[in-house]
Amino acid sequence: MPYSQVKVYSDGGHFIGVPYEPNPSAKNRRPCCEEIIEVKEPLTAALETVLNDEQESVVLAQNFADVHEKSAPPAVRQMTRKELFDELYMQTVDMKKRERKSYIVKEMLPYFKDGTSCRTFVEDNFARKHRNMICRRTRLWRKINHQRFNYFVTLTYADDKMTEEEFAKKLLNTLYHFSSRKGWLYIGARERGGATNRLHFHGIFYIPEGTMSGEMEILRDFDTRKKRMQTVQQNTFFAKRFGRNEFRPICHVSEMPQAVKYLVKYIEKSGGKLIYSRGLYQYFVTDIMDEDIVCPYGLEDRKILLFDSFGCWIEGEYIGQVSPEVIAQLPKVT
Repeated sequence: MPYSQVKVYSDGGHFIGVPYEPNPSAKNRRPCCEEIIEVKEPLTAALETVLNDEQESVVLAQNFADVHEKSAPPAVRQMTRKELFDELYMQTVDMKKRERKSYIVKEMLPYFKDGTSCRTFVEDNFARKHRNMICRRTRLWRKINHQRFNYFVTLTYADDKMTEEEFAKKLLNTLYHFSSRKGWLYIGARERGGATNRLHFHGIFYIPEGTMSGEMEILRDFDTRKKRMQTVQQNTFFAKRFGRNEFRPICHVSEMPQAVKYLVKYIEKSGGKLIYSRGLYQYFVTDIMDEDIVCPYGLEDRKILLFDSFGCWIEGEYIGQVSPEVIAQLPKVT
């Protein structure tokens, strides 16, 4: 029996189909209304706010009493327990897992009736974060396996050109225009350097031939972190507008796993969100004939393993044997 509207993705070596299954209950789902709690800011945070607002050049330890008299009552924020957990989770990214859990339980304990319910809530939300991380990693690889990225790019913020906010905004605006006008594709992330705390943007790019703005130049200088001379390929267009950069060509087959390793490490460590360009998709949609199926696949055989040369159909019309040209004509799911 042919399968209709199958979502197909690549695992890097084979095509896997996910047959369409209607889910009528999805339309009836309603967002759960979570209880709002009042979270008081720590006294030190309130005092720092007073110092900043009044621009007082005093030492907190020596003038605690005076500042305390001037300060208003500690600020109170209204939020859900989930929002508080997410905030504490991001604040503790550098802690070990056990230490991290203990700290979050301690901070959230005042907002629960007992310790058991607090620990259960924290454990459930750690599991939620883990599931979300797995989903982000899976989505990342499925998007990557449909493309042929050819550059690993590093762009470094230069404070003599603009502020950090301007850097982030103008860079994404430039990449957006290059994506829509020149067909660039990219997946990237912003982070701060460990030693310098300087803002960076790292990403893998597909840059079609003949669409590179500016010129490529070879830059040779001293790497203070590795304490040795290094040679990088820099683009003059981005160097003039944003500062130091590196465009390193990558081979999709042999070097892509290493290039993606950084992005996977980023989302696993901090739960950070990646920046995707338009045009990246997880699945393409096609009808599948019985003769193109190797066997059932996956948990409870909910998926199907396809032959490498399967045919693609849309509403009974044969489009062709699977290929980049045929896939380009098929509907996509991001």
